[in-house]
Amino acid sequence: MDSKQLQEVVTETAQRLEVPGVAVGVYHNGAEHYAFHGVTSTENPLPVEENTLFQFGSTGKTYTSTAMLRLVEQGLIALYAPVRQYVPELVLKDEATAEQVTVLHLFNHSAGWAGDFFGNTGDGDDALARYVAGMAEIDQVSPLGTAVSYNNAALSLAGRVIEKVTGKTYEQAIRELVFEPLGLEHSFFFPNEVMTRRFVVGHNQHPDGRITIHRQWAMSRGGNPAGGISSNAGDLISWARFHLGDGTAADGKRVLSTELLDRMKQPTMQMPGSALGDAVGISWLLRDVDGVRLVGHGGDTIGQHSEFVLVPEREFGISLLTNCGPNGGQFNEEVCRWALKAYAGVEDHDPEPVDIDAVRLADYVGTYDTIAVVCRIAADGGRLLVTTEPKPHVLKDLGVDPSDIDDTPIPLALLATDGDRYIVPDGPAKGMKGYFLRGDDGAVTSVHIGGRLAERIP
Repeated sequence: MDSKQLQEVVTETAQRLEVPGVAVGVYHNGAEHYAFHGVTSTENPLPVEENTLFQFGSTGKTYTSTAMLRLVEQGLIALYAPVRQYVPELVLKDEATAEQVTVLHLFNHSAGWAGDFFGNTGDGDDALARYVAGMAEIDQVSPLGTAVSYNNAALSLAGRVIEKVTGKTYEQAIRELVFEPLGLEHSFFFPNEVMTRRFVVGHNQHPDGRITIHRQWAMSRGGNPAGGISSNAGDLISWARFHLGDGTAADGKRVLSTELLDRMKQPTMQMPGSALGDAVGISWLLRDVDGVRLVGHGGDTIGQHSEFVLVPEREFGISLLTNCGPNGGQFNEEVCRWALKAYAGVEDHDPEPVDIDAVRLADYVGTYDTIAVVCRIAADGGRLLVTTEPKPHVLKDLGVDPSDIDDTPIPLALLATDGDRYIVPDGPAKGMKGYFLRGDDGAVTSVHIGGRLAERIP
């Protein structure tokens, strides 16, 4: 497989889905392949090319966890130690959780508190300290270590652990622990580092087909450990090569032991049927597809959407970067599946959904709540429809105009193999999976949607 065919697929898919700009990198069996298409901005367009920077969002969690494991290897941190050993000032609504939460809990989304806390704590060097102080107001949704629910706040707390142990800002620590040893010369945190280089801006695709620019470019500094890095396709392929390797950098210097690098890819929490995958390692999200283990992540920021997948058994890695949503997410899904098959021989098929009678569907109908969104689920023609409504404080923190929100209902089709699991059968979110949970009395109590646990409102 050569770069020409990759470019053809990338161009056709981006044009068909009307994504303004994309950058795709593939690593397979020692060779790198790249494809670029489109422009950085629909208002001030520059061609997307090899040095163009994108925000890649939550894949940055794997950078935070890799840095943490370097500190573990240096004997400065223990994975199973209480977080309060390093951040003694930690206060949470649930005191037992604050006392018992460990460093590992921060990296496998099992801390249990509401994870989508996007409070803006400023751009100063105290941003993470202030963010962690604000966590005292977050509700505990599930008992510590009992369930997986995607948790951005836990990663910000992990970033604060790194600050306390190293005595440096999180960003400086990541430069020294990750960027510099691995030669990632095109990876940055701050807008004033990015703005002197070629970079994309985020866009939103409206239900009527219009594509407009998001005026807020970046999220707040307190969220950097959860996903605040901007980078180019080449640096992300370097990241893939490192995590497919033995823990040494391209220059042969050891960065992390092979044992710890491999441990990151081993399950620490199970979550079969989740949008996140089948299990969580140490930040990495794990799926078993077509007889092989897929190790990956991805990220959404303000109008920018990325995907990142490794297949260690096939020496394959792919990074997909886009500057528009939700069509960017659809682009990532289609091109990633094509590349998995074309390069690695892995076919990723969706499970088969079935129509359910109205009586059974009634079990799931209702309103479900998280810290960030309200989900309303209704029944329609043998399937479910979910409408998500972001809460006003979230829109404000992200700088999103309510009129930009697409409130088109998303279909949920239940699976034949397990009536409490579902898949999105079509539309931009096609292929997203999730499941409903029941209480001791058999009644549905919550839904796992978008990787988050949403509680049913009576």
